[in-house]
Amino acid sequence: MEASAVVALTQHFPSLEDPRVERPRLHPLLSIVVIAICAVLSGAESWDDIAEFGEAKAEWFGTFLELPHGIPAHDTFNRVFAALDPGQFRAGFLAWMQAVATVLPTEVIALAGKTVRRSHDRAAGRGPIHLVSAWAASNRLVLAQVKVAAKSNEVTAVPHVLQQLAVAGCSVTIDAMGCQRTIAQQIVAQGGDYVLALKGNQGAWQADVVATFAQVAADGWPPGGSDYAETLDKGHGRLEHRHHWVLHAPSLLAWLQGAHPWPGLQAIGLVEATRRIGATHSVEQRYYLLSAPLSAQAFGAAVRGHWGIENQVHWVLDVVFHEDTSRIRQGVAAENFGVLRHLALNLLRQAPHRRLSLKARRLKAGWDTDYLLRVLQAHLMRWP
Repeated sequence: MEASAVVALTQHFPSLEDPRVERPRLHPLLSIVVIAICAVLSGAESWDDIAEFGEAKAEWFGTFLELPHGIPAHDTFNRVFAALDPGQFRAGFLAWMQAVATVLPTEVIALAGKTVRRSHDRAAGRGPIHLVSAWAASNRLVLAQVKVAAKSNEVTAVPHVLQQLAVAGCSVTIDAMGCQRTIAQQIVAQGGDYVLALKGNQGAWQADVVATFAQVAADGWPPGGSDYAETLDKGHGRLEHRHHWVLHAPSLLAWLQGAHPWPGLQAIGLVEATRRIGATHSVEQRYYLLSAPLSAQAFGAAVRGHWGIENQVHWVLDVVFHEDTSRIRQGVAAENFGVLRHLALNLLRQAPHRRLSLKARRLKAGWDTDYLLRVLQAHLMRWP
């Protein structure tokens, strides 16, 4: 079982080049990678943690890994991941996800960015790294990750994330930063549909969409050219009532396209969320551009699906993996450790758990090697 699990782990990193000088290499690269993955799965959050985990499980690792000089020291893990090509490491991650995740034609794929706040290195003049990730809402898996280039923003990274994804037949959701014509065109060209949040970065567009909804509300919704749905959520002292409207009347779209040509535009959407928490009451309106005339119910599901990347990825990385407090920063180590976290998160999401929290699953994987193997085996059984 151990040997087959490791073969499955390593077969997706065939082009991973060892960044070390050949002569003084004491530890095989794939052994280092496998120990790191297993350690992060089991609660490790630093190179010291990974090395200690390796030492604690040295006898077990020795049954299926090449360890001619024992378990690597924490400095070795640090040096290797600080120099390892992050593009190659991400490619291995992507190959892994393509092998284990079946992306359904109706999948909602959410793209969003997150800053690893303490990854800055003031002495080297480097700010914290910012990663843009793609999240499959129904599978609850991170599909891809790209680091935003220094002195740039998410807009430059989103096209690279999209290039790694098979989005045909899927709805791609992006917040207002990604509401750009070039990004919309790329999604449509790849066979996908978009649901793009519209805010101040498209000032004139937003003003006309707001005015369109206001005019239609005053004059009456066009029969056959609009749809409406609502949802009501209660819990933890909070009551949220959401109203969803979709406008796809040809005359309205023709007028909007005449003023602001937009690739593939087929509808516009509005979400009005009324929230009550105790005595506090708030109302928020959010506007969207759509490349398909979705029903209001499907539109609402896509918008809610987008927030999964915030609640089930970014929040979990901070609370369960303590990403925002990590001081890993040498070379490209912070970016590569981000890949390790996403790998671990995906594996744990699919693991047998009997209602265990993600935190408890990490602890159990560290305590129980049989459970750790079952975490790996759950994916093994899905690999071709």
